[in-house]
Amino acid sequence: MTQQMSLSCPLPITSTDRILLGHGSGGKMTAELLARCFLPAFRNEYLDRLDDGAVLDVGGARLAFTTDSYVVTPLFFPGGDIGELAVNGTVNDLAAAGATPLYLSAAFILEEGFALSELERITASMRKAAEAAGVLLVTGDTKVVDRGKADGCFINTTGIGLVEHTRLISADRARPGDVVVLSGSIAEHGMAIMAARAELELETPVESDTTALHRMVLDVLATGADVHCLRDPTRGGVATALNEIAHRSAVGIVLDETAIPVTEPVRGVCELLGLDPLYVANEGNMLTIVPRTDAEQVLTAMRRHPESSQARVIGEVVEDPARLVVLKTTVGGRRIVDMLQGEQLPRIC
Repeated sequence: MTQQMSLSCPLPITSTDRILLGHGSGGKMTAELLARCFLPAFRNEYLDRLDDGAVLDVGGARLAFTTDSYVVTPLFFPGGDIGELAVNGTVNDLAAAGATPLYLSAAFILEEGFALSELERITASMRKAAEAAGVLLVTGDTKVVDRGKADGCFINTTGIGLVEHTRLISADRARPGDVVVLSGSIAEHGMAIMAARAELELETPVESDTTALHRMVLDVLATGADVHCLRDPTRGGVATALNEIAHRSAVGIVLDETAIPVTEPVRGVCELLGLDPLYVANEGNMLTIVPRTDAEQVLTAMRRHPESSQARVIGEVVEDPARLVVLKTTVGGRRIVDMLQGEQLPRIC
């Protein structure tokens, strides 16, 4: 998930100095939370990088460490559920550090009266996802709160992975001349959630793209490509992830709308609900920023995996003191793809 501290704060501050329910994470309001509350309280060299997780030197080894919380509603949705999402999301945050995921913890906050049959279904899904990803869930915690205080089930997962290379992969390493590679079609997770909430009857159902991406990322790294940035565009979507990279790296990013894959069912739901797919959450997608000379070998490595068979170059990094993300539209114009004040889809993951 998306900049761990910058994308895990679920509720931004308003002008009246209150946390506003319904605004999601990822955007200008979250930056205000960071600047005002979290960074001053906890500032250190690892947190200041604002990446998906921290890479720590421990006893001669490089370890990736990340945590995230999941409050998605509904708990069960087309293509997945909160349990599978919690495992895959944390595995992908470790992958965004270029790490091999090893171990997870899981903490459950359960509402009084939550059905044990649903909890068993969730834990079975988590077990299956962990086995598929090759990770072990080794510790955890459970809390039960009063009826009406937790909306059924919330899950926090923390992950540890091993970084077996010397690269520095971070949001501040994009350079002019780099290209932006996207591993697959966008907005599938967010639109699966929204279709389920709205009980839309779709001719072609939209399913979440939730999946673990670490094996694909490790294959990309094995090519020897000079990977500068990795980011899974979860909450806030591709637009938010690239704005964060542009800001941290002090560059501009120019996207080609014709190159960005969006399936017709997803596009249709976005149009129906008035949503821009660039801002919609993904749970099985990775943005990779590399020098243009490395793009072809990165694409070849990605396309060997079913979950990234549609990988393509969607844009380039340019010099821009304003640090803007700009979209070249299908009709030949250009528009600024700014960071949203809040998030258009709360409780999406």
